[in-house]
Amino acid sequence: MSAQPIRLPNAKPGIGEEEWQVRVDLAACYRLVALLNMTDLIYTHISARVPGPAEQFLINPYGMLFDEITASSLVKIDLEGKIIGDSQHGVNQAGFIIHSAVHKARRELTCVIHTHTTAGMAVSAQKHGLLPLTQHAMRFYNRIGYHDYEGIALDMDEQQRLAADLGPHKAMILRNHGLLACGETVREAFDIVYHLERACQAQIAAQAGGAELNIPSPAAAARVGTQFERPGRQASKIDWAAYLRLLDRQLPGYRD
Repeated sequence: MSAQPIRLPNAKPGIGEEEWQVRVDLAACYRLVALLNMTDLIYTHISARVPGPAEQFLINPYGMLFDEITASSLVKIDLEGKIIGDSQHGVNQAGFIIHSAVHKARRELTCVIHTHTTAGMAVSAQKHGLLPLTQHAMRFYNRIGYHDYEGIALDMDEQQRLAADLGPHKAMILRNHGLLACGETVREAFDIVYHLERACQAQIAAQAGGAELNIPSPAAAARVGTQFERPGRQASKIDWAAYLRLLDRQLPGYRD
């Protein structure tokens, strides 16, 4: 049985179809993160690059909860933090610093997700970081960066260190802070943050059990990372449509 097609949105006046599609996907991502209880009220953020040559990206209006975000409410800003167009809201300064650091350094990564979940913060506070305890965690074996805590991200000079610590990866643990996931599409970034979050949840649960932990061999862990990156991975072709159907049932309105 084939997957149901994604219902295409209608672009708003003054917004091109490509940008509108990114807005819809980004708003959907916000709602999915809310539905999975991965939010921290109004204090974290997800961004997506606007298609085209202009160095601009979309981010949440500061003050709105993730389950309130719609395609039209997203704020467009440039890499200097200037708001493009009309908006009744500003943006979170720390969000701008973190997200613009990635968008400047890694143009191929069009979407960036930052979370402050309990499990993510707990693992970020552990000196050894993410352990290859589960299949979800092994996806990130030798594929995750670490950035040392410097305080609330309000200083532009931290951007170079954030980008350097991310390196060639698409995931990073911000020590004593939270998680960062990036993707070449909104779908990929969500897939990465979902697996990273579940890996952190499993690690904390396993450690709380008190028994000796079983850690697979480095060879097995490396193989899992390669398997997740294999070309033509079936899940990448069908999962986003399924997530949108879930939203249409439980948190509709993101396309507005």
